[in-house]
Amino acid sequence: MRKKSTILGAIGLSAMLLLGACSSAKGDTESGAGAEDKAYNLKMSVTVNDSSTWYKAAEKLANDMKEETDGRINIEIYPNEQLSGGDSGKGVELLAKGQTDLSFHSTIIYSILDPRFGVASAPFLFKDTDGVDKVFGGEGGDAIADILREKGVETLGYGENGFRQITNSKHEIKSPEDLKSMKIRIPGITMYTDLFRELGADPTTMTFSEVFTSLQQGTIHGQENPIDVIHSSKLNEVQDYMTMWNYSYDPLVLGINKKLFDSMSKEDQELFKKLGKEAAEYQVEIAREKEANQIDGLKSSGMQFYEPTDTELESFKEAVQPIYEKYKDIWGEDLLKAFQNQ
Repeated sequence: MRKKSTILGAIGLSAMLLLGACSSAKGDTESGAGAEDKAYNLKMSVTVNDSSTWYKAAEKLANDMKEETDGRINIEIYPNEQLSGGDSGKGVELLAKGQTDLSFHSTIIYSILDPRFGVASAPFLFKDTDGVDKVFGGEGGDAIADILREKGVETLGYGENGFRQITNSKHEIKSPEDLKSMKIRIPGITMYTDLFRELGADPTTMTFSEVFTSLQQGTIHGQENPIDVIHSSKLNEVQDYMTMWNYSYDPLVLGINKKLFDSMSKEDQELFKKLGKEAAEYQVEIAREKEANQIDGLKSSGMQFYEPTDTELESFKEAVQPIYEKYKDIWGEDLLKAFQNQ
């Protein structure tokens, strides 16, 4: 009888120790405690190809992280939205859910998760990159980071796809009147549809792979995109005019899944913040250098550039004021003020 009691006592003690160990492990995972020296093999998604500034920045982050941790943290990069089957919208959803660990995505794409992200690309919000840097380095950037945390993404830094410019095959665009009835291809974002209708254009959406042929055949007259897209897609071969109006800014988010980030040790979190910020700043730097060279190349090819005067830009801004009236409640007044505070 005594032997049986001893055995039962041992079993009970073992069960208590096992339960205690399980509870402790769970607590450590939730708080990030005990995560020191943990090895990680992470997947990072990049929307565009491996010759892009996006990829080069991701590569810098991966190389720096590998060097700093002696290979303990490894980041494998997947360009061209390989992890989401080419669907960038699905790409941000995978990151938020933790099925992808890190990514570079535009806030325009994040608008699928929450329309408030669209505030960063509001019409004629920024005059130049000085205004961009001030806002994203301050209150505006902090506000977007807060919304991203709500969606399950921790922001490591902001990159740049650039200002979106407009090209066409008919004439220079100097005022809203020059856009009357012009068929312009735009991304499938409701705000852009509303915006171009306010300007008097006939906006149409289509996959970007169809744009070159549609311009060539005259199905559409023009399109809008950052310089890098215009240059790399050789749209100068089917478009004669470009207006440098900086009408909408396209920022990038270098993000990491929040649940993953929160589970890391404080040291690893700080390392990701430091190296992520450096990688994002590097992407902005090389993107701006590249754009200057691409503009020179497009001009050399014969494309005619036009830079609107301040007075002409005011006429565009006045024409799109109804967009602010319609979307200020969607974006939120405080958020909009954070971006207008330049």
